[in-house]
Amino acid sequence: MLTLTFTVADLARTRLAMSPLWEVVASVRLLRTGRPHPFHRAWVTAVRRRLEGVELGLLFDLVDPAVWYLADFLTPPPNSPLPDLETDLGALRRVPPEQVRADLDVLAYARRTPLGSLAEARMPRRLRRPRPGELPSAAVDELYADPAGGMAELAEQVERYWQLAIAPYWGRIRALLDGDLLYRGRRLGQAGPAGLFEDLATGVRWRDGVLSIRHRRFHGDRQLAGEGLLLTPSAFVWPTVYSSTIPPWQPTLTYPARGMATLWTSSPTTPTGLAGVLGRSRATLLTHLDAPRSTTELSSRTGLTPGGISQHLTALRRAGLVSSHRVGRLVLYARTPAAETLLDAGR
Repeated sequence: MLTLTFTVADLARTRLAMSPLWEVVASVRLLRTGRPHPFHRAWVTAVRRRLEGVELGLLFDLVDPAVWYLADFLTPPPNSPLPDLETDLGALRRVPPEQVRADLDVLAYARRTPLGSLAEARMPRRLRRPRPGELPSAAVDELYADPAGGMAELAEQVERYWQLAIAPYWGRIRALLDGDLLYRGRRLGQAGPAGLFEDLATGVRWRDGVLSIRHRRFHGDRQLAGEGLLLTPSAFVWPTVYSSTIPPWQPTLTYPARGMATLWTSSPTTPTGLAGVLGRSRATLLTHLDAPRSTTELSSRTGLTPGGISQHLTALRRAGLVSSHRVGRLVLYARTPAAETLLDAGR
């Protein structure tokens, strides 16, 4: 069990952000597990086929699902709520060499110990330099010896992997993450920290200013000291969460995005009765707004033109069936309770 104790300043600095780099790392971890969950199976099969013969050794060696620690330099905390991959890669390339080595020291310690202790892992002075064979591979040994050159190679491998494994699906993944951020922001505004954390994930509990996170192989207590907590939703994390709480990185909790089980499902069926009242295009749009989506995402899902979608959404919003919400530069559309009632009646 890991516990995080919050001060008032920590609550004020708790924030939400997506991270393309976290999607890379979490998806690589998923690919390396023996039995991925059925709702990711089609993605895993397709991506493994695409990656055959592609050089990604350093990236894959650093992400080992059998080890309780993931080198924190792989996922530097994003500075904005909606970074793109290039922004995340810029942060990756700027990680200081001494921090790369410090995180690899912790990784070597984690590979030596089946159970992780926060008290041990956050005290680098007690961790010795890795001996030959204690890091995952010769490529990681070379990264330790030459962090600058190794990080440049790592960034290239991340870009290579992104183009083959994530970019073809980024529209639907991004829509899922945007929708989760919108939902979490609402929950925080409606019910404060309790509303934000209460349905975050199984094994996460908020009570009296303390966040408890159940881990099978990692334990400890951390008194936050004004850093706040970064929450990042992921399409590839389930059913557990990932936590990063070792200084100097900002404490981070990566959790399953809401609606993840429907990420790869086929398009929903438009109710015939509702189409007869609203018209097929508007009924189809309401059906596809099972999660907040942008006009671009709706266009890719329905085949309707962005211009036509904008006109239909304007009409639906005037009728009180759709609401709009700005997230960064995106505008997301969501069904209202009145639309939910109509859809239920039409099914």
